[in-house]
Amino acid sequence: MLNIIHKDHKNIMQLLLLVEDNINLLKDEQEIDYQLIKSITSYLKKYADKYHHPMENLIYAHYLKYRVVEDKVANRLVDEHKNLKLITADIDEMLDMIMLDAIIPKELIIEKLSGFLSLQRQHLMYEETEVLPQIAQTLTEDDWAHLNLQWQHKKYEDPLFGKKISEQYKALSESIYQS
Repeated sequence: MLNIIHKDHKNIMQLLLLVEDNINLLKDEQEIDYQLIKSITSYLKKYADKYHHPMENLIYAHYLKYRVVEDKVANRLVDEHKNLKLITADIDEMLDMIMLDAIIPKELIIEKLSGFLSLQRQHLMYEETEVLPQIAQTLTEDDWAHLNLQWQHKKYEDPLFGKKISEQYKALSESIYQS
């Protein structure tokens, strides 16, 4: 399960690089592909929020059940997942408005996309450097067997980075491999 999470994080980092590239284009007064960013937020809502974060939450809840961790630390991961879901939805809504020809100041778009990018990266760094190493170090084979049993009915094919790319994400996939 940790291998899936690490792989997802690498994939999400690729998406964040595309967001960063588009922020830089905006800062340089160039046009950007809002549909591309919309595809990224759509993917994060459909895959990360429905499968990736719930898998992390399941593992982390199991970890916390048998380890003594300060409340502030224990709640941070789940709180960050909730916050990222809200911020992603906010960006997604802004993109919908832009694609419907709403006039939104470029500075506000840059600010919101930059905030989104920063929070996503901070969250991934927290998981990769603090949370996941602790989990890997302390969970036993029995813990993993238990978690795999709990997760077995929730397996899901990644629509962007999986074996079969969903029609919805083909243009995004092409952008990833071109960058």
